[in-house]
Order: sequence, then structure tokens, then C-alpha cells
Amino acid sequence: MTGFAAQDVAGDGQMRAWEIRSVNGKGLDIRMRLPDRLGRLETALRDRLKARLARGNVTVNLRITRDSATGAVSVDETALMGALSAIAHVERAAMAEGLHLTSARPTDILTMQGVMTSDAAEMGLPEDEVLLAEFDSLTEAFVAARAAEGAALHDSLKGQIAQMRPLVDQAQALAKARSETAAERLRDNVAKLLRATDAADPDRIAQELALLAVKSDVTEEIDRLSAHIDAAETLLATDGPIGRRFDFLMQEFNREANTLCSKSGDGALTQVGLDLKVLIDQMREQVQNVE
Repeated sequence: MTGFAAQDVAGDGQMRAWEIRSVNGKGLDIRMRLPDRLGRLETALRDRLKARLARGNVTVNLRITRDSATGAVSVDETALMGALSAIAHVERAAMAEGLHLTSARPTDILTMQGVMTSDAAEMGLPEDEVLLAEFDSLTEAFVAARAAEGAALHDSLKGQIAQMRPLVDQAQALAKARSETAAERLRDNVAKLLRATDAADPDRIAQELALLAVKSDVTEEIDRLSAHIDAAETLLATDGPIGRRFDFLMQEFNREANTLCSKSGDGALTQVGLDLKVLIDQMREQVQNVE
């Protein structure tokens, strides 16, 4: 969802500097920073962006500067007298407090707001159609920039998903081997327990051990991880916005990997689960930038 495009347009004694930038966001949030007299265009600009974007925190900037050579510079007498009066007031207040201020220079006064005026400041703005056409051109460049980044992101996610599948296959093989040894170990433990005491209820012991076996079974987690990989590959091949669905899918990936680690009871299987979690965390960061 990150992207940037800028465009400078000169004409009619003006320089119009357009800019669109975006960062990650759960939804589409558009912020406009337009000159005061162009607030009327905000709705039209928003509608144009909404038609092209689905997610991201997007900021649109338009800054208009005027060429001072297009108009004569003059002094606003009213503003000048107001500035002089304000300076005199400050000097009197300072003297009353026993403070000595340096005298204001003419250049200091001329730079005070409103004292200097230019005919260029009264220049009109282009027609709305001209500004909208400029914005459409900028939007095309912005969408193209996001598309280029999206293509690179697609390849990155595709590679990470490809790394996950052999890990899940490895987890499946380890879980199967663990199941075979666990069954043998379970039978030995039951026999030892029954020989150690006459008070133990064989049926109750069998129930408890069976419950432990069920709790440690990771078959469902591995099956779901495999299904999530298939779903991720399908999403990457889908046209249109997929960011929200990918966000949810990554939550499911993380949940299954956490459960796999907590139930594994085997060092090798736990390590595979941790390797999966590293990949999943990397993907989650990448997916935040998917529209």
C-alpha cells in the first residue's frame, strides 16, 4: 500500500506542486491538504482515489506558489501602520519594565505579515477541469508506483509460501514417527504403572493416557497449515484487493503454528514449528502492505 508520486505544473504565473503518498492502513483513509480556495474539489478528488484504491493511509498535497515577477510589489499602508503601532506598543511596554530593545530595521517591518503585497497574489486559479486533469495524471503515476511495488511484494510472498510447504511436510513426517514411538512408550508406561500398584484402576489409567494422546496429537494443526498454504497461493493468484483476507489468513497461520509448538512434545518437531513461526512473522509484516 505504500506509494509516492509527485508532479509540478507551471503556467499562468503559477507553480502547482502536486503530491500523493500512502502508507499502510487497515482501510482506506484519505487526507487532503489543499489551498483554502480549492476546498470545493475535495469530494471529486476523493471519489477519484476511491475508484482506484482499496486500502492505505493516503495523503494528497497541492501547493501553489506564484511568480513574483508577474505582478508589481507594493506596501499595504494600512498593514504598515498597524505594524508600526504594534512595534511602538511593544517598545513602550519594554521601557516601562526597564528593558531596552534594539530598534526595528525596515527589512524586519517589511517582512511582517501583510505589509508587502503583490499583484500576483490576486491571480485567479485554473479552471476545475484543468486541476482535475492534472490530478488524474498524478493518480496514474501513483497507481503505477504502487503496482510496481505490489509485483515485487507478490514475488516475495510467493517465495515465503514456497518455503513453508517443505516445513509442513517435515512436521507431518516427524509427527508420524513420534506417534509410532509414543504408542510404544505409552504401552510400556501403562504396564509399569499397573505392576507398581494394585490400587490403580486400569480403565481409568487407560482413559487418562488416551486423553493425553489426543491432546498431543498435531495432525489437525498440520492439516490446517497445509490448507492455509493452498489458500495463500490461491489468494496470490487472485485479481483485485486481497489484503484483508490475507491478514485473516496470517492470523490462522500463526494460531496453528503456536498450537503445533505447544503440543509437539518433541524437540525436532518443536524446531520445525519455530521455523514456521519465523516465516509467518516475516509474511505478516509483508502482508500489511498488501492492498
